[in-house]
Amino acid sequence: MNKYILLIFFLISNFQKVFSEKKPNIVIIMLDDMGYGDIESFGAIDYYTPNINDLADNGMLFTNFYSAQAVCSASRAGLLTGTYPNRIGINGALFPQSKVGLNSNEKTIAEILKEKKYKTAVIGKWHLGHQKEFLPLNHGFDYYYGIPYSNDMWPVDFDGNQITNNNDWRKKNYPQLPIIENYEKIGEVRTLDDQAKLTTIYTEKSVEFINNNANKPFFLYVPHSMPHVPIAASDKFKGKSKQGLYGDVIMELDWSLGEIVKALKKNDIIENTIIVFTSDNGPWLNFGNHAGNTAGLREGKGTVFEGGQRVPTIVSWPKVIKKSSISNKLSASIDLLPTITEIVNGKLPKHIIDGVSILDILKGKNTNPRDHFFYYYKTNSLEAVRKDNWKLILPHESRSYENVMPGMDGHKGNYSKLKLEYELYNLRRDPGERYNVIKKYPKIAQELKDLAESARIDMGDNATGRIGKNTREPGRVN
Repeated sequence: MNKYILLIFFLISNFQKVFSEKKPNIVIIMLDDMGYGDIESFGAIDYYTPNINDLADNGMLFTNFYSAQAVCSASRAGLLTGTYPNRIGINGALFPQSKVGLNSNEKTIAEILKEKKYKTAVIGKWHLGHQKEFLPLNHGFDYYYGIPYSNDMWPVDFDGNQITNNNDWRKKNYPQLPIIENYEKIGEVRTLDDQAKLTTIYTEKSVEFINNNANKPFFLYVPHSMPHVPIAASDKFKGKSKQGLYGDVIMELDWSLGEIVKALKKNDIIENTIIVFTSDNGPWLNFGNHAGNTAGLREGKGTVFEGGQRVPTIVSWPKVIKKSSISNKLSASIDLLPTITEIVNGKLPKHIIDGVSILDILKGKNTNPRDHFFYYYKTNSLEAVRKDNWKLILPHESRSYENVMPGMDGHKGNYSKLKLEYELYNLRRDPGERYNVIKKYPKIAQELKDLAESARIDMGDNATGRIGKNTREPGRVN
């Protein structure tokens, strides 16, 4: 009899152990070109984001969180691989005629989670290579639905009319924007009305995936197409905000988050789900009223100033994260892979990655896992470095949105150009990067120059003609 009692006790204990160690679901929602000041939690006005607000109320708001690079493809590569995108040969934004994509040798978050028996899906904009070899199902995802690159890469003018001038570079280089499911093209986005349906479709597909996989651990990655231009909102949100079409679009994206949270609650799995809400880079400011705002940070998308790369980020995990908490610690999207890997007790890639686990930050510990960050742009140019609260701008030429009139209603304004020399900023006192204090703090500037040199040895630097020791090639097709 005692043997049977001991056996029952053993089985119950093990069942409880397995149950208590149930791996968390992971949802990463990434908006496209959302600025630091584009949601209420970060200061937006005249439109409402109640679901994002609720996520912040029940999670952790990150005030010093950086995208991997200030442009589309590169930032996505960094998030999924935990690596500076220039290290793995993904730079800028890939175009429909591009012959490169994410190398199959790189290990993504999805592949790490697949090893832990997760179901995985990406629903939205991929932008890491549109050829079959580069599509999500070759990088650890079980399911893919969305567009392969940016929603402005199509032969359509900003007024919604097809471009008929055969000499227009968009007509020459862009096919109709495809919608892909898994490996197959199943449709096209041909009009602004089609664009207006994307957020709803992505949301419905995401909810369906959650409902179908609620009884097992899953990873859902939702890289939205909006608010990247051309922006469009469905009829249920058009005209709803006091900030015009851009506000309408953000309100619809807020609704999308709410529907995903609703599905998690309906399936009674919200407590054991990690939700990351972030942006791929800052706003494309020369689009004026069709672009977001930086909440006073300098410049925007395509620059290494704070407005280009510091992004609003919220992480919710009711089981672990204290409600309404704030992290001012330096963190980045490349830190998500090692953090998630630690959470699920997975295996990190054998090759070099650049992310560090921020799990202790999520747990509320006063720690600084990351003390520096490198700002690369263009093909492989090191343009700035940050350590603690100090940021050194390195000599380079940059686009600028200042001193030029932005466009209106979806039409692009011009850029100006800046030729930059060494500039030093104290981001705690001067997050807008207006006061160059390099003459006052030469020792700090030299420390950051030395740190930059370590990056040049490691990853190279086109701006100074350096070849790095530890870079890897992207995937290529003929």
